[in-house]
Amino acid sequence: MLRVKIICTIGPASRDLETLTQIAEAGMNVARLNMSHGTHEYHNGTIERIRTVSERVDKPIAILADLQGPKLRVGVMQEGGVLLKAGDELILTTEEIIGEPGRVPVQYVDMPSVVSPGERILLDDGMLELEVLDAAETEIRTKVIIGGVLNDKKGVNLPDGSLNIPAITQKDIEDVRFALAHQADWIALSFVRTAAEVIELKKIIEEYSTFGRAAPVIAKIEKPEALLNIDEIIAAADGIMIARGDLGIETSPEKVPTMQKTIISKCHHMARPVITATQMLDSMIRNPRPTRAEASDVANAVLDGSDAIMLSGETASGSYPVESVRTMAKIAREAERLRQETSMHIRYEQPDIYSSAGAICSAAMHTAKSVNAKAIVAPTISGATARFIAAFRPNVPVIAVTPSPMVQRRLCLYWGLYPLLTRRLSNTDEVVTEAINVTQKHGYVGEGETVVLTAGVVGSVRGATNLMMVRTIEEVLATGNGVGQRELAGKLVNVDGGACADDLVVGPQDIVYTRSLDRSCLRVIQRAGGLITGEAGSDSPGALAAVELGIPAIIGIGDAIDNLADGQLVIMDTMNGQIIKWNK
Repeated sequence: MLRVKIICTIGPASRDLETLTQIAEAGMNVARLNMSHGTHEYHNGTIERIRTVSERVDKPIAILADLQGPKLRVGVMQEGGVLLKAGDELILTTEEIIGEPGRVPVQYVDMPSVVSPGERILLDDGMLELEVLDAAETEIRTKVIIGGVLNDKKGVNLPDGSLNIPAITQKDIEDVRFALAHQADWIALSFVRTAAEVIELKKIIEEYSTFGRAAPVIAKIEKPEALLNIDEIIAAADGIMIARGDLGIETSPEKVPTMQKTIISKCHHMARPVITATQMLDSMIRNPRPTRAEASDVANAVLDGSDAIMLSGETASGSYPVESVRTMAKIAREAERLRQETSMHIRYEQPDIYSSAGAICSAAMHTAKSVNAKAIVAPTISGATARFIAAFRPNVPVIAVTPSPMVQRRLCLYWGLYPLLTRRLSNTDEVVTEAINVTQKHGYVGEGETVVLTAGVVGSVRGATNLMMVRTIEEVLATGNGVGQRELAGKLVNVDGGACADDLVVGPQDIVYTRSLDRSCLRVIQRAGGLITGEAGSDSPGALAAVELGIPAIIGIGDAIDNLADGQLVIMDTMNGQIIKWNK
């Protein structure tokens, strides 16, 4: 069970139902839509397929809408791309033309005014390099320094200059409206330079949000200016993506590893999820196996403490999308095994959460270690409790139990956090019982194992985490159909085989049980607190008697009635139809 989460960019190589199903089963937790490519109609079809696959594999999958931002790109090239040869001259034009040898369109009309002779222009993530010779009103004359094939819509970087263009374009705003209308779970802002740009996007999201809470924002770190304002950006954003491709071009490749570690550490301190992205398994776009360097890169991103690791072209347009996800999962699993099972102890920066909720979440982590708990269970409405606990990086899984499908999906991004869906309940005891039952049902804990549970008391301040308890999972003796909505603890009294004498001592803390109810026992049963019968059916004597007498019951447990014994202490949970051994 992986703690780190896997984000897959969905594109032509992966958007069919069969491939989506396979990459979901291989480990995808979040599906990324690159809004730089494709129409809204295209993305709508992809979203529908992702939701279908999520139901098919019975697994929540979050959707991340990644905005283009002020990304400079070339336009459309002739079929097969345009070959750039080192030493040749190339004209970059702002005119809307099809790219051809010697002349290529760029999608930024002011570009000729922001470059100067001698400056570099990098294309396609720095794979191609040009030198500016001179610039006119609509054209830039350049010399090709590093050649290669240039394809449609590849990125343009100006490492020697700076652009004074808005962080959020009109296209981004239209894409935000589309993403919100289709319930995207996260929205990423590209080329962030300041915290003010993140706040501006949050205001736009708030303006157009019509469903639930406003979608959280991920700030992509890929500009030198962002590094100067990194603390403020992390504080303003809901999450961070280290977009190493453009970051390495805009700064320098040798600085990327240390920047990655520094940013991850800062995100831990400020309790923000952090994604490591770009070129993680880049060779798998073309090859079925990664290079050894790529395997080390993925492993180190996990060991650094990334909440999530991301695949881009590997799954969007590569030849081996499913194999890429499987490979990433295998490498991540091995890295996590190293951390968990060997003497290699990695100390992560502890989150700076000064509140009662933070104190309880920290205590939950330490308590789980002290009592050797199997998991930390966090019933949550907003997701805040579970997020705080996960930020402390406990050594056991954090199980978030929420009635909100939206919150369940958004929590898919966080390290070590496994969100489960439940029904909305009205009191604390019901919430606690249901959370443990759902966790057990999904196989995260078993009978006899211990869990630490944190929650907010129902009726207290919304979002407040003010409760922690340690619970041992009880043994379920039998299951059937509940009548009534109660949980009752008491002593079993057997009324089979003529044991219904009027002088039988039965009180409100007793639970009578019988294989098949004889109505002559009603005078005894009406003094009891609850009823259990082996026979099933809403019109069975047991069901009718429970309704008539107004007492909780569990009917239809069948041969499991042999697991019960006279005088035994049990908990009768009619909401879940369970009879649980009570170790008082």
